[in-house]
Formats: sequence, structure tokens, C-alpha cells
Amino acid sequence: MSALLDVHRLTIRTGTTTLVRDLSFQTASGERVGLIGESGSGKSLTALAATGLLPAGLVAEGSVELAGQQVIGTPDNQLDQLRGTAAAIVFQEPLTALDPLKRVGRQVAEPLSRRARRDGRPLSGTALDGAVLALLDEVALSDPTRIARAYPHELSGGQRQRIAIAMALACRPDLLIADEPTTALDVTTQAEILNLLDRLVRERNMALLFISHDLPVVANTVERVVVLRKGEAVETGPVATVFGAPQHDYTRSLLAAARSFDDALEGRS
Repeated sequence: MSALLDVHRLTIRTGTTTLVRDLSFQTASGERVGLIGESGSGKSLTALAATGLLPAGLVAEGSVELAGQQVIGTPDNQLDQLRGTAAAIVFQEPLTALDPLKRVGRQVAEPLSRRARRDGRPLSGTALDGAVLALLDEVALSDPTRIARAYPHELSGGQRQRIAIAMALACRPDLLIADEPTTALDVTTQAEILNLLDRLVRERNMALLFISHDLPVVANTVERVVVLRKGEAVETGPVATVFGAPQHDYTRSLLAAARSFDDALEGRS
């Protein structure tokens, strides 16, 4: 399998502070890779660096190749051709990712229209409306016509996350980056969103870069995992190997914490 995302010695700094240091990993076409670690370990920054979306004030060094295109140092107008088609991101909190002043149908229509123009098959009018409804149906939103007319604040957290997933899928990316996509959701909705992502990634044959601190979720979602601690990779390998026989103390501490949390929950039931 060829590397769809190739991160080599990525370092991210702000001023004199290093946030990510010498990070290297690859994601092949169709592969599912997890980035795990506690808050502040550099997971989300890595996702933003992979698509050239680091906030102002952060400087990336090293190499990030996405679909064979160097991301670091490449102007935004060139990266715009990669975003959406090579990779798309689903963020943790869809309410902040969505425009509160636009009906969600219009927000889904925009990336659909851009991708159609890029492919030389423009969509407009009833054809575009139909494509929006079909995509809302694909992400398992009931009554797509009503949902398309709604504003983000009129929808539940799970519905908003499905809208965010629909927008990411609209450009038919080769790589879907899911950055803590279930953290803000209740347990039942979390399971529904994870099942949806699993189905969509499989049906569309996408690669998945899944970012989470929830180890049981990661274990059931990805094939390979990279463990980050304070911006550095301390362990990497097949998820069954890393979780079954961790080699680094930090990985062992994460697993122990996850088991203690599960035991505490079982004790309350």
C-alpha cells in the first residue's frame, strides 16, 4: 500500500516552545490509524499540520506529504486543491465548526458544489438539492428535507456531527481525519456515530486517521496506533500488539487508567 499521508520528523513550535517533536508515521490508502494520548499531547495539532491548517503563530518543520504533495511551506491556494479531495477533517465540536447563520442544507451544498465544479460536472438547482438530500440520507439523518432547512442550533449534538461528517464526505476525500468526533456526545450517540464512521469508511474505501483519548474506542476503530506523549511518539504498532503488550511506561499508564475507569463504571452499575 502506498502512503497517502507521510509525516516525517514533524516538529511544531510556538516561539521557543516545542509542541510536537520529530513525529513520524504513515497512513496508507484504505488504512485506519489512531493517534492517542492525553490532552495536550499534540494529536489535534498533528491533524491540522497534515492539512496545512495550523493557526497563526505556530510554525511547522519537517515534512508532511499528503497524496504526494508537500504540505509544509506550500501556499494556501495550492493546498486548497488537496483539502477535501485528498483529506477532510471532522472536528470534535460541530456546533463551532458549522456556520450558525446558515441552514445546514446550504452548508452541505457548498462543498458538494465545489467538488462537482472541480470534476467538470457542475451541480445547481434541483440537482444540487437532490445531492444534498442524498448525502444527508447516507449519514443516516431521518427526514433529510426537514434537516436541510434547519439551523445548527435547532439540531441535536448527534445530528450536528452527522452534518459535519456529510460536509467532510461531500468532497469524496481519500483520507478522513476524525478529531475526537464523539467526545461531546452521550454514550448512545457516540456508538451511533462510530458505527456510521465505520460503515462510511468501509463503503467509500477511505483511509482513516482517528484521534482520541478513549482507548476502548480506538481499539475497536483502527488497525494501527501511534501513542503521543508531550508531542513525541513513544510507541507505535498494530493496535492489538500495543494494547496487548505495551512496551512504554506511558502506554501502560494510559491502559491502566482506562481499565480503572471501566472498573469504576461497572462497580456503579
